[in-house]
Amino acid sequence: MINSISYWSMPDGLDGTCPIEDALVLAQAAGFEGLELCIGTSGVLTPDTTPAECNRIRAAIDAAGLTVQSLASGMSWSNNPVSDDRSIRVRSIHLHEQALQRAAWLGCEALLFVPGVVNSPIAPDESVPYEIAVERARHAVGRLLETAERTGVDLCLENVWNGLFLSPIELAGFIDSFDSSHLGIYFDAGNVMRYHQSPPHWIKFLGDRIKRVHVKGFSEDFAAGRYAFCDLGEGDVPWQQTMSALNEIGYDGTIVAEVIPHSPGLLERTQAALEEICELGRQAVVGRRIDQSHTSIARTKDASLVGATRPSKEHG
Repeated sequence: MINSISYWSMPDGLDGTCPIEDALVLAQAAGFEGLELCIGTSGVLTPDTTPAECNRIRAAIDAAGLTVQSLASGMSWSNNPVSDDRSIRVRSIHLHEQALQRAAWLGCEALLFVPGVVNSPIAPDESVPYEIAVERARHAVGRLLETAERTGVDLCLENVWNGLFLSPIELAGFIDSFDSSHLGIYFDAGNVMRYHQSPPHWIKFLGDRIKRVHVKGFSEDFAAGRYAFCDLGEGDVPWQQTMSALNEIGYDGTIVAEVIPHSPGLLERTQAALEEICELGRQAVVGRRIDQSHTSIARTKDASLVGATRPSKEHG
């Protein structure tokens, strides 16, 4: 897996005003192998960014030597693709069509897309009936897949605090209802915790529908009625089992730490924690190979014993 950091974790990253060249330098200095770019309606990378500017950004990425494979969009929070306002739904689809095109120009392979907001602490003014939201999300995804397939960029739906697709069964069914290899899931291990569900369970059920992975810390104190995101490596996410599950489904892509907002020392702390988490994944691979080797040896011995005790034709 390729340990990476979100642009949103950078100084002024949430505002979209951190120069991408600076983000590349900071990511590399902290020891990350990759960076996830982010697009918004304002800032250094927007749906209006030109092909020439995308080429310039790609040249800076190549010069830095970092892996940049994905582009994240948070535009659905203020431009809800399942809004009761049709003009907002139309605008959201247009913005994300443009985002997919920018992703392609940047040489990215995937776009993170929030497929709609039913109700959320992130967008408290939204309140859309669930069944209506699902159908509107279906329309939006269908439209965006036309651009995804034309550009070759994967459209990856994130499990996030949007009040929509609250189980892996429902999310998998939605993905499977489209016949497109360019549609998948952007799985966020920390986001699942608020539903009181297990990240490894989601991972094993969703399988190869997972095309990209976000990680963050999450902590809950039920007795005190408190829950919050926290530093990576802290909190309640079962990282050993989570990484083992990712390896079990054969995931070997980018693993992006999305830890926000920025604070002094955040990048260095996050990189150290992510390296430890990725090491758990490597240990899981080694352990599974050893188990498979032992199983193979045992089967060979059993077969030899069977052959040794089977009567020959001469004695039959």
